[in-house]
Amino acid sequence: MASLTSVSVSARKVIRYGVYAVILILILRFAFNVSLNLYRRFFPPRQPEPTLAFGKLPKLALPDRPTPQNIAYTLELPEGNLPTLIEQAVVYTMPPFQSDIEVVDNAKKTAQSLGFRPDGKVIVESIPNVYIFEKSGGLSNLTMNVITGVFSISYNINQNPSVVRDTASTPEAAIEFVRSFLEGAKLLQSDLSDGPATHGFLKYEAGKFVPAISQSEANAIKVNLFRKGYGAKNQDIPSVTPDMPESNVWFIVAGRSRQIIAAEYHYFPIDKDKIATYPLKTSEAAFEELKQGKAFITNLPSITGGSVIIRKVYLSYYDAGQYAEYYQPVIVFEGDNNFYGFVPAVIDEHYGKEQTVNQQ
Repeated sequence: MASLTSVSVSARKVIRYGVYAVILILILRFAFNVSLNLYRRFFPPRQPEPTLAFGKLPKLALPDRPTPQNIAYTLELPEGNLPTLIEQAVVYTMPPFQSDIEVVDNAKKTAQSLGFRPDGKVIVESIPNVYIFEKSGGLSNLTMNVITGVFSISYNINQNPSVVRDTASTPEAAIEFVRSFLEGAKLLQSDLSDGPATHGFLKYEAGKFVPAISQSEANAIKVNLFRKGYGAKNQDIPSVTPDMPESNVWFIVAGRSRQIIAAEYHYFPIDKDKIATYPLKTSEAAFEELKQGKAFITNLPSITGGSVIIRKVYLSYYDAGQYAEYYQPVIVFEGDNNFYGFVPAVIDEHYGKEQTVNQQ
């Protein structure tokens, strides 16, 4: 029978070698992780080839605006140099609208949910899908395309000037009000609900709204709702519109009573299940196109003195505000004075399909 002394010695050896084993395992695990990270850094896994599942893409549905030429662009970027963008991106389909016998009835229900009388009427006989709805009291009108659901709201301030004499609401309250207003009519789609919102203070002077510096001098606030970011896994690529920094869904809300003075709602759904991937241009190639006058400029008055300073360069999805077959990426050049320049991000050889007639 073993003595207590020999048992004690054996136990100490087991504990000692056990500690050594644990330390060795930790060292080996650390070395393995470091080696794996270094390998992935210098030998990144090869991306799958772009699927190109939609074939040739139609050109972006950009507004027909003059393109400024001979502009001097200067890069003053946080990174110092043009950023390295992802090599390929997802392109989404946008399902077309189907007209049926219930579209007018559905539009009337939507108008009623937005607070307007349902007895709408066609504005122009030659355009039978555009209706106008009035609010009780006659101060506010809703104009709607009954097929697409695109609508605008206007308010007659001249008949009730007191509506713009109060101080504007807080941004948080105004954004919540707009989202609740749309949600009540089942128009707050999930990618609008989860997307970013921006605002700008306005004051009413000489019969029009002009920018205000702060809430204290503002009579109204403009709320912009943007789509949430899209893209492949772990990507959050934002959206831009042809009227940046204005969104396709915006509201001007006056006073603390939060009266809607004006609004535009241009929303077209995205099919997240029907996708393809396409290769992208580099930021350097896109910058060359910008300098050659091949970019779309959203805000021409932002160009002063024939020169523009670029502060940001990034990838976005172009949200046209009208029907398009596909939701496509662009490379954005953002600069001073609300300058935004868009260059189609997909490599040029993958464009060429005729654009489907817009259903706005």
